[in-house]
Amino acid sequence: MNRRELAGRLQTMGTASRAALAKSLGLSQPTAGKIVDQLLKEGIVEEIDTTAEPGAAKAGRPPQLLRLDRRHRRFLAIQLGVTDTRLATLPVGVAEEDHWDFQFPTPACAQAWRAGLAKIARRIARTEFWGVLVSIPGVVDEQTGRVVFSPNLHWTEGDKLPSLIRSVWDAPVVLVQEERALALGHQVVKPGAPGFLLVDFGEGIGSALLVRGRLQTNPLPISGEIGHTPVFGNTRWCGCGARGCLETLVSRRGLLQSLAEHSKRRNPQWAVLVQRTQQRGVEPWLARTLDQTAIVIAGALNMVGLQQVIITGALLELTPEVFRHLAQAITCGAMWGRFGKIEVQPAPRRRMAGLIASGLDRLIWPASQAQERSGHEFASAPN
Repeated sequence: MNRRELAGRLQTMGTASRAALAKSLGLSQPTAGKIVDQLLKEGIVEEIDTTAEPGAAKAGRPPQLLRLDRRHRRFLAIQLGVTDTRLATLPVGVAEEDHWDFQFPTPACAQAWRAGLAKIARRIARTEFWGVLVSIPGVVDEQTGRVVFSPNLHWTEGDKLPSLIRSVWDAPVVLVQEERALALGHQVVKPGAPGFLLVDFGEGIGSALLVRGRLQTNPLPISGEIGHTPVFGNTRWCGCGARGCLETLVSRRGLLQSLAEHSKRRNPQWAVLVQRTQQRGVEPWLARTLDQTAIVIAGALNMVGLQQVIITGALLELTPEVFRHLAQAITCGAMWGRFGKIEVQPAPRRRMAGLIASGLDRLIWPASQAQERSGHEFASAPN
């Protein structure tokens, strides 16, 4: 537990001395020093030379600072998306924002996807990894490595993905539900919030709850399926098999369908919608969609009693007026807005940080079953 908390604290602080880490964790300096030595030996932490930095002391013994290792690629990360699959080799100390090395269109079957992975594998020099970390949409049983249900990628359902990936890279495979990875990554990079609801907009809409510094974990793997909340008056069919789901309106595909209906354009591209919002702002049809989205989000806030919403994904690519309209509508619908303050914040996707946190948690220092059910210690070390 001390190793886990020290690594989590170092992620939060960026760089720190042994003494500073010991003080922040309430440990003796000899105890903190032993933990640091273990983490250095394992390649999780590295020492950095501060003498070459601007403003470094010219005389006396230079301070010896530590950070999470950024030099060695320990993990392979895969984002299995509805339209595209992205890959990157990652160190333990990842950047705050995501940068993917490779990409190919997500095919319609498992074997074609494996072929795409194999093609990328030939371009990756490193062949041995501590683990392969996979962000995946749908209802995911992370502990058993099984996709229970995927409305937009039915071919991923079942327990075949880990063995499929291991046929390309001989390493442990960790599946992480994509919104949970995003929420965990946000908490790692921006710690301190006692709780928030993260809502991500893309090819679908998903969400994840972080309560009291921990990801909400349920006995069943289903959670955060906010995009499959039915919206009154919506008659569109969803990939989940139901009619009227929110994501058929406010996903990329849903927004483009609405744009086509209201502009008489055939098959408009996303860039057209971006330009149109810049020129015309929030048109009535878009305002209705945002208001319907806000009702669903406010209902989730009212259920769990949270005050903070983190918005990531496609909506942030539109004019800032779109985000402001959504934020104001959420504030009006949430109970906290009546007598307190609702914070709706835009944020970049920090999927990689969440994947690394999950990889460390489940491969390097796996928690007990009770701890796994209660959340991820790495991301929720106290401030």
